Amino acid sequence: MNLDPQTDLSFTRTLAAPRQLIWECWTTPEHIKNFFIPKPHSVTACDIDLRVGGRFNTTFEVEGNVMENTGVYLEIVPGTRLVFTDGYSEGWKPAADPFMTAIIDLEDDGNGGTIYTATARHRSQEAAQNHEAMGFFDGWGTVVTQLEAYAQSLS
Repeated sequence: MNLDPQTDLSFTRTLAAPRQLIWECWTTPEHIKNFFIPKPHSVTACDIDLRVGGRFNTTFEVEGNVMENTGVYLEIVPGTRLVFTDGYSEGWKPAADPFMTAIIDLEDDGNGGTIYTATARHRSQEAAQNHEAMGFFDGWGTVVTQLEAYAQSLS
C-alpha cells in the first residue's frame, strides 16, 4: 500500500501476542470493549457484522459524554487485514461528515508475535492534520498497548 504523506497517518509496532489472537480481539465485540479507546474512557457497546458492507458500530463514553460511531467494513482478509470506515453506515448509507478509513494490517513476526500496522486515511490534508493534532499517535499508540496487554491476559 502506498501511503500519501499528506492524508495518511500510520505506525507499526511489534506485539508480544500471536497474530490470530490479535485478530480475534479486533473482530469480537466483547474483546473490543477491553482495548479500543484509551482508558479511563470506555467502549460501552460494540456491534459487529464481520463481512464487507457489514457494520462496525461502537459507543464510547468519554468524560460522561456518549459518542456513537457507525461504520462498515470495506475489506476483510481473515487474520491479516481489516479495513473499516465511518464514511458509510450499514446499507452503504453515506455519512454526512466522514472522518477516516482505518486499516489494520497483521503479520507474524517469526517469533510468535505480531507485526501490527495501523493506518488512518483521511479525505484531505486538513483532516489528517486535525487527527494528528487530536493525538492520533498517542491515542492509537495507547490503544495498541492496551490491545497487547489484553491479548496477553487471554493467553
